Amino acid sequence: MSNYHIKHLEEYYQVYRKSVNAPEQFWEEIAEEHFLWYKKWDKVLDWDFTTPEVRWFEGAKLNITVNCIDRHLTTNASKTAILFEPNAPDEAAQHITYQQLHDRVCQFANVLKAKGITKGDRVCIYLPMIPELAIATLACARIGAIHSVVFAGFSATALATRINDSDCKMVITSDGSYRGAKTIDLKGIVDDALEECPCVSTVLVAQRIHSNVDMKSGRDEWLQPLLDAAATVCVPEVMDAEDPLFILYTSGSTGMPKGMVHTTAGYMVYAAYTFKNVFQYKQNDVYWCTADIGWITGHSYIVYGPLANGATTLMFEGVPSYPDFGRFWSIVEKHKVNQFYTAPTAIRALAKEGLELVEKYDLSSLKVLGSVGEPINEEAWHWYNDNIGKKQSPIVDTWWQTETGGIMITPIPFATPTKPTYATLPFPGVQPALMDEAGKELKDNQVSGRLCIKFPWPSMARTIWGNHQRYKETYFSAFENTYFTGDGALRDEVGYYRITGRVDDVIIVSGHNLGTAPIEDAINEHPAVAESAIVGFPHDIKGNALYGYVILKDVGESRNHDNLRKEINQIITEHVGPIAKLDKIQFTNGLPKTRSGKIMRRILRKIACNETRNLGDTSTLLNPEVVQSIMDNVL
Repeated sequence: MSNYHIKHLEEYYQVYRKSVNAPEQFWEEIAEEHFLWYKKWDKVLDWDFTTPEVRWFEGAKLNITVNCIDRHLTTNASKTAILFEPNAPDEAAQHITYQQLHDRVCQFANVLKAKGITKGDRVCIYLPMIPELAIATLACARIGAIHSVVFAGFSATALATRINDSDCKMVITSDGSYRGAKTIDLKGIVDDALEECPCVSTVLVAQRIHSNVDMKSGRDEWLQPLLDAAATVCVPEVMDAEDPLFILYTSGSTGMPKGMVHTTAGYMVYAAYTFKNVFQYKQNDVYWCTADIGWITGHSYIVYGPLANGATTLMFEGVPSYPDFGRFWSIVEKHKVNQFYTAPTAIRALAKEGLELVEKYDLSSLKVLGSVGEPINEEAWHWYNDNIGKKQSPIVDTWWQTETGGIMITPIPFATPTKPTYATLPFPGVQPALMDEAGKELKDNQVSGRLCIKFPWPSMARTIWGNHQRYKETYFSAFENTYFTGDGALRDEVGYYRITGRVDDVIIVSGHNLGTAPIEDAINEHPAVAESAIVGFPHDIKGNALYGYVILKDVGESRNHDNLRKEINQIITEHVGPIAKLDKIQFTNGLPKTRSGKIMRRILRKIACNETRNLGDTSTLLNPEVVQSIMDNVL
């Protein structure tokens, strides 16, 4: 099978050369040999980064769920497709076979149709990590509805913003969720959000925690009785290659989250091809990605990528610390997991807890370890390599984004020699470039610059929902005819890439991209607050934590500062979600600003990181004296 399964470094280089010398031919062969199409494409690729417009497999007709489910039924109907591990260790795991998945997706799709959802309608999914979440996304795809999954840790305000932006007709949620020893009232959050969402006419509610919830007559319905009454056959909608498959929101450096639009054919081909190679998946392996489906990692590497390869994909409802910090390793032993994909934040938290929680479990089934969400630091890399992989399982340190749809820079296990903290080499079909600030490409090795991509790849986001101009300005205006990732990177002497972090006002906390603007907007809602600025600072577990500089309206504010800090974090929780709470809040009389009124975050970042020896040039500041005052009171 052409290029589909790369096993050696020499083979990687051959495949990579072909992928950049003849990209259309390269992707055409992969698309032709490994997927089912109702109609082949008229043209493999049409693109123009100046407008920007990108179209892959133009004119092709398909349905992604046929490729993820139906085509496996002839040979693998009884194979486990989704292996669900519940929050409580004493609750039985569920093995959902490909046949059962087919029937449940069809039932769910028929419920959606009966409720008036048709091709192109947007459906918001706000569910915990239970099978219904994966099934709901696939049911939308079955009938051509566009799913917008919102992570079930976001607040009602953040949820309402996303529902309204894409004009969703329906919300799918549950009565609540389990998170370790806690339960969360998801239905209450949805009810609060929908007070601001006139576009939603139907709410379907799955039962998970069996709590008493308010059901609004004429809008809310329990999901299970509708599923029980629905047929297990639903003819898949014939979709065009470039029809939208889903919208997924990512934090922007300005207030409004960006609804990234991913289309059907290119996304499917790329998610499937990357999954197969990055994890070296074999027929009877059990693969586990610990992400939530509310993030792109879950879309591409829990749902679509694994299922398109006929894999067994594990879904875990709980948290790594419940009932203790050995939970991940107990699941690996219990289900004999072969590929394990998690975030550096989780690795750092687990590394702190002592090796006895690792050593009591048999991890010998593991073949490949993965890292995602942020660059992995050297200490965490070695701990993961030594104690989890036992120096036998290569670590794939994957770099990619919501916008890219799939993994872009990564080692290929057993082929690419790994190097701690380096994402190593571009995946086939990916053409990275490092640019200097003047927009000139840095072609040598041992350089650092802004990471760009010079040529389209099949799973790239096509636009921002309802705002193509913002898509152009955000990703295609910094450097001519090039996609700008927003990240800095360096390239070493052999051409390996290391991601050095965001160059804009987005901070990665525990693998979550958090824009500073919506958090500052929330803080500024507090009646005592005049202005605020957020920066990131290094954190042992989260990678980065948030440091807030806050100016109070009344400098002599007599209230207890500790209470004010609690109130500010409470407002952030309500507006953005608990993931955005500040670790440190420093009250200050002023913020360093340029003469045009721009806050100099670079200086605030250095102060928060305790790097005050070299603050750079402060002479251009409108108020240089404020810097010393902030430094004198740093937390």
